[in-house]
Amino acid sequence: MLRQQFKREELPMEELQKLGLANWNVLHIDDDDLSALLGGRRTDMLRLENLEQQGLHIPALDAKLSLRRNADGRVELLAHPIYKVAEGPEYLTDTEIESLEKGEAVNVVKTIADGEGDKREVLVEFDKDTNEFITVDTGKIFTPDEINGIPLTQQQKKNYRRGKEVETDDGTTIQYSAKDKQAIRADRLALIASVLIDGGVSYVLFKGLNALFNKKQEAAPGRNFHQALEKLKEAEARQAAPAVKAEPGEDEEQSETISR
Repeated sequence: MLRQQFKREELPMEELQKLGLANWNVLHIDDDDLSALLGGRRTDMLRLENLEQQGLHIPALDAKLSLRRNADGRVELLAHPIYKVAEGPEYLTDTEIESLEKGEAVNVVKTIADGEGDKREVLVEFDKDTNEFITVDTGKIFTPDEINGIPLTQQQKKNYRRGKEVETDDGTTIQYSAKDKQAIRADRLALIASVLIDGGVSYVLFKGLNALFNKKQEAAPGRNFHQALEKLKEAEARQAAPAVKAEPGEDEEQSETISR
């Protein structure tokens, strides 16, 4: 959710330029879509231009985009257009497929086995925008450590990875969504997620979140939101502050004290 799977310099700029989404090193997509790409998620619907597919020229096409690292380690651009026919995964029952397509279920969790018999748990959703089923390995879903400064328990993190609603102590309820470009939905329009990295805390402010499945969304944030927002601002101020260097002649101990 907060972790980037790709670096900006890895973006296939030549492909993006061919699609009319970049001009040299200048991208013509918004920051949210860029964050979705770098985070391994899908963008919103974008207008792609001048596509070549099996020898055919397509002047324009609406599709979502995502990135994938191939076997050679190179980053590839994937397009997800609107499919005429939705093909459900073979491990879903007809009832599960119908339930997802009709919007009666937000997701389905299944345990499947690969060709060597190794089992893994996957979360399946249906994207109505592209008429396509999306499958995500639950073990690869990155969970926040805190929501609005309130730590999530290990059980809450497990429930989040399995696509369940998770309610925090300040009244905010969240849910993972693979088809959402922010990868998270909530019963609030905004929240602050944080993750522990190298002994420190990294904060991300989410705004304009999509609502939970068939649930009312509150405009007011959770009770602990403003306190978490102050911590985020303090962290940004520390990061923006110029480094203080010791003056010549000052001893090493003083220099170390300032750097801390």
